[in-house]
Amino acid sequence: MTAILDVRKLDTRFAAPDGEVHAVNDVSFHIDPGESVGVVGESGSGKTQIFLSIMGLLAKNGRVGGSVRYRGKEILGLPPRELNRIRGVTMSMIFQDPMTSLNPYLRISRQMTEVLVEHKGMHEAGARRRSIELLDRVGIPSAKARFDLYPHEFSGGMRQRVMIAMALLCEPDLLIADEPTTALDVTIQAQILELMADLKRDFGTAIIMITHDLGVVAGLCDRVMVMYAGRVVETGSVRDIFYRPQHPYTLGLLRSMPRIDKHGATQLTAIPGQPPNLQALPPGCVYQERCPFAFERCQADVPALRSIAAGEGPGKERAKACHLERLEEEVPA
Repeated sequence: MTAILDVRKLDTRFAAPDGEVHAVNDVSFHIDPGESVGVVGESGSGKTQIFLSIMGLLAKNGRVGGSVRYRGKEILGLPPRELNRIRGVTMSMIFQDPMTSLNPYLRISRQMTEVLVEHKGMHEAGARRRSIELLDRVGIPSAKARFDLYPHEFSGGMRQRVMIAMALLCEPDLLIADEPTTALDVTIQAQILELMADLKRDFGTAIIMITHDLGVVAGLCDRVMVMYAGRVVETGSVRDIFYRPQHPYTLGLLRSMPRIDKHGATQLTAIPGQPPNLQALPPGCVYQERCPFAFERCQADVPALRSIAAGEGPGKERAKACHLERLEEEVPA
């Protein structure tokens, strides 16, 4: 099966007054058709910068290297005119804050129809019909009556649904969702996640879910990629990551997440310390200063992301960037 997105040795840096910020470091991964992948990690771990780099949306002081192939075609470094034929059309991104992503001065109808007019060459009437259909599909009540409203006239959950509808207008093969449930109440969060599961099932859309919340990926994703300080530290199926983590950072994230299971409420344990300064990364393993399992080698050698024993479920391949041969501790099922 040919991957929809194949990323190799992605490297993103930003020039800053105090020195260069190494935001993404040697990241490689792939996404297959119809697959959903969760990208998790603390704030500042490089999750969003990976996909802004891929979409050609970096700030002016950023530069990127490596290879990004979309359906076999290299897209890294394409001119904006050529990149616009892909982004927003067959590869779409839902941004974190719908209020800042939507233009407050334009009606929702204008913002949606111009996507179809620009990218699909549709007439205004046809674009309106298709846009209203999508708003109905994502659960906007009385979509036709609300189509000509401004963004501030929608609630936060409704604005997020509008953003999802806009991302789906051109029926993309790949949908990148950056914290799509941030700042929404738990009821709306559940509805948004259910909607995305429906999109995967009904349209065969491949989904990348960027989040700091492991609970968000549990019911939606097939595979998980764990990020720390701009590096991938572990990959595997959802079940393997949740119940048999093999990197100390993954274990720390799971232990800091509330769980209620047959054993009752579990003790929450915070990861000690803070993520490293990306302008002055420590030698060796970037996680060593916070890791309870660190030993002498961790201070000198950078651990490579290496394959480990096959796991369970979709995406059976597993990998970790850790000098430990095996992390024996498991998370209770």
